[in-house]
Amino acid sequence: GLDRGSKGQISTFSSFISTVNEKKEAAENRSSPTHLVFPNIKNVRDLPPICLDVRQKQRISTEASSSEMKAPVLPEPVLPNQPKTMKDFQEDAEKAKSSGDWKAVHDFYLTTFDSFPGLNAAFKKDATTSFNTIEDSGINAKFVNAVYDALLNTPQDIQKTVLKGIINSLLREWKGPRTKDDLRAYFILLQNPQFNNTSTYVIYAHLLRQISTLVEADHHFLVHWFKKLSQKRFKQLVERLLQFISLRLFPAKPEEFPPITKCSWWIPSASKVLSLLNTANSLVHPPLIPYTDFYNSTLDHIDLMEEYHTWQSFGNSHSRFSFCQYPFVISIAAKKIIIQRDSEQQMISIARQSLVDKVSRRQRPDMNMLFLNMKVRRTHLVSDSLDELTRKRADLKKKLKVTFVGEAGLDMGGLTKEWFLLLIRQIFHPDYGMFTYHKDSHCHWFSSFKCDNYSEFRLVGILMGLAVYNSITLDIRFPPCCYKKLLSPPIVPSDQNTPVGICSVTTDDLCQIMPELAHGLSELLSYEGNVEEDFYSTFQVFQEEFGIIKSYNLKPGGDKIPVTNQNRKEYVQLYVDFLLNKSIYKQFAAFYYGFHSVCASNALMLLRPEEVEILVCGSPELDMHALQRSTQYDGYAKTDLTIRYFWDVVLGFPLDLQKKLLHFTTGSDRVPVGGMADLNFKISKNETSTNWLPVAHTCFNQLCLPPYKSKKDLKQKLIIGISNSEGFGLE
Repeated sequence: GLDRGSKGQISTFSSFISTVNEKKEAAENRSSPTHLVFPNIKNVRDLPPICLDVRQKQRISTEASSSEMKAPVLPEPVLPNQPKTMKDFQEDAEKAKSSGDWKAVHDFYLTTFDSFPGLNAAFKKDATTSFNTIEDSGINAKFVNAVYDALLNTPQDIQKTVLKGIINSLLREWKGPRTKDDLRAYFILLQNPQFNNTSTYVIYAHLLRQISTLVEADHHFLVHWFKKLSQKRFKQLVERLLQFISLRLFPAKPEEFPPITKCSWWIPSASKVLSLLNTANSLVHPPLIPYTDFYNSTLDHIDLMEEYHTWQSFGNSHSRFSFCQYPFVISIAAKKIIIQRDSEQQMISIARQSLVDKVSRRQRPDMNMLFLNMKVRRTHLVSDSLDELTRKRADLKKKLKVTFVGEAGLDMGGLTKEWFLLLIRQIFHPDYGMFTYHKDSHCHWFSSFKCDNYSEFRLVGILMGLAVYNSITLDIRFPPCCYKKLLSPPIVPSDQNTPVGICSVTTDDLCQIMPELAHGLSELLSYEGNVEEDFYSTFQVFQEEFGIIKSYNLKPGGDKIPVTNQNRKEYVQLYVDFLLNKSIYKQFAAFYYGFHSVCASNALMLLRPEEVEILVCGSPELDMHALQRSTQYDGYAKTDLTIRYFWDVVLGFPLDLQKKLLHFTTGSDRVPVGGMADLNFKISKNETSTNWLPVAHTCFNQLCLPPYKSKKDLKQKLIIGISNSEGFGLE
């Protein structure tokens, strides 16, 4: 909350209020409404809600505030007939800097910011035009930017005058609904850089409250105006709101703010306004800023489960606030914690119920009943896994434990990772026929071949669900639209006849899977010739299935409907919908139900499709330097010669060997949500002959390294070890 003004910091809001009466001469040169007099900062903090819902037509009650705090009905100020242009303002500002006479600049700020009509008179492109459209706010954005950029470099009395004018504007009594000029004023005031300073937060909070309680139609206008802002200005708005929330949660100087009990509406108001910006960002393609720029990392340090349980109990009602009502501000790391703890609670609940059932039948409890125990043969991995998961469907929400028949390994996490890896590798092999690999996009997509049984697609869904549920990352290459479909809807509908896995798709989604086909369809849309005569296409598509060409109509009678310049948009939309929704509906529905049979949780409603992908697959980006910084040592010091040799070798490995090392030591070559530091990677000294190969305990992400005497020997043994690492044994 530091002030960037070159003329020194703005004094605290308390001292500003105390000097308001001393600055009356600032208004002598114009006709202005009566200014409010605040006796002290305590009364300002005790202000009642000054933005009451206009639909209720309530007024600030005299019981809620002292007679000195009552806002008089302000007369409309006389607007200047010929307001200053941006050039006039910039010339005045330059003269003021050189001469030290800021009167003209002071008068401009005084006249402009004292009322909503003043703001419109100064910044509206044309005072005679209503600009009542969502596409054009009617505001001269360059002029607004110039005035705000100059503001922080003006003398303090000018900056205080602006804040005083904003207070006067916000404390007006409203009669009837807001006009578009009022919305323009809110839009302009929200961009004020003075609100970066914590000393202005009381005013900022009231501005946010008034904006947050506008009717939905007014929010609709603001959202569309926000999306027209430049990336720089938009990002500033978001960062200012995130900082406001963070400092209200964890104030550096608590005495700066009113008690939390008297301003409990601050954070809900800011979150609501932030949601308008998030909506605006999602309407722009590509977005103005990445969705991750809305994350507030401060929330990683609050009681997330309390927020989650509050949200589960009260939903999105206004009776109780929870950050889960605005999940876009919760980071993926925080969401992972919520999902993990929710999963753990479900695991404990299911295990406890199994134990109670066993005891109630007077049977001896067995520890195995607390787990989902998978016993599989490597030679029949897919069929054994499918049989086990089908038989033990009631145990899917228990902790997973895997045993490979004929092997002595005990599953403390490592065998589970190995099972996932081998199963995914087999299922996604092209010869298996379930998924098609597209070389252009480097991703898999569902095969549209019809079959009698889609249970194996359900198995893949269960695998993905188990991975999220058990915090395992998978090497699956699905396109982003797959995760969008997986959340359509995020909660399994109670009516079995309700379609699932169907979402709105575009050529952008198709481009992520079949870029060449998507490009061809885009060319069709932009073709300037006669589509019907030159392409000679109908609303019918053809697909090869087991060597046989089959035709499908995109709409009833499609084989007889030609594609023309007039209907080509419909043709493209139906074609994309056929490829990504209809032709694979049964396959994806089985996959959807499999995933949600494990991950049926309200926590999924907090996730974006991109976040589900990160939870399932982790990150493919390997940062070995980050791994080196976070590695722990047992028996070695990071300065020992063997360790220095190790990191020289590993940092010089090509990517494929680095991935093999990660898989050898952790059971997966993917990086978890929290990055390399979350692996808790450890290198232990193995007091054995240096002729031995390295050994790994994947359950604990631990590498046991003999004290090799040379870099060449270490490199040779390490490459042999990580390249031949399938199978488990006990020492």
